[in-house]
Amino acid sequence: MSGHSKWSTIKRAKGVADARRGQMFTQLSREIAIAVRQGGGGDPDLNYRLRLAIDRARSRNMPMDTIERAILRASGGGDAGEQLDEVTYEGYGPGGAAILLHAVTPNRNRTASDVRSVFTRAGGSLGETGCVAWNFDNKGIITLEVDEDSAEEVALLAIDAAAEDVQVDGGYVEIYTAPEALEQVRKKLEGCGVGTSSAELSMKPRSVLSLGDKEAEQTLRLLDSLEELEDVQKVYSNADFPDQVLERYREEG
Repeated sequence: MSGHSKWSTIKRAKGVADARRGQMFTQLSREIAIAVRQGGGGDPDLNYRLRLAIDRARSRNMPMDTIERAILRASGGGDAGEQLDEVTYEGYGPGGAAILLHAVTPNRNRTASDVRSVFTRAGGSLGETGCVAWNFDNKGIITLEVDEDSAEEVALLAIDAAAEDVQVDGGYVEIYTAPEALEQVRKKLEGCGVGTSSAELSMKPRSVLSLGDKEAEQTLRLLDSLEELEDVQKVYSNADFPDQVLERYREEG
């Protein structure tokens, strides 16, 4: 499993992302709105992107009536809400790791300024469009943490369910699928009694970059700071963090 994926898993386990985001429900509502407008309407049975957005919102304890209001507004019912744009930013972290992030914003200029400022303060740099996107593929990704003795069995179940790739590192299991096969694989695993930590569309790096301790710690701080921005939805990197750095990160706060 890549160091970046371990970072994401540790964040979920610690609840750091939720604790740091005072505007979490705003971000989730925006993700739902974009899913409705670009994914094919307000019916989650017909709009797979919306189903994923709803699942993510519910996993973060967003009330169902708030979810339903977000769907209604995006579908043209009631208050239409703010005009939103989906924007991708690309850049490099300390040590040269590629960073790709998706934002949903009502103000492109503000968001671009905020993102550039975070990169600069952390010793990274915001790049031009296309500078790192070529190194990432759109995939479905399921992550879970299980007993080490059962990890290989879970990997085999995922492969039987049409997973494209499975990476096992101790008790961490990372399952990659074609985007359209994500729900199928998730349901197969859950039908076999395997609970998933998360199931979402993600960007998988084609190659990873191993970082030294100093650059790894700086890059982790940069990724955290980017995720704290109100308009930023998801952050991806090809950074491979040393285990000892991730262990210190796990123990923090």
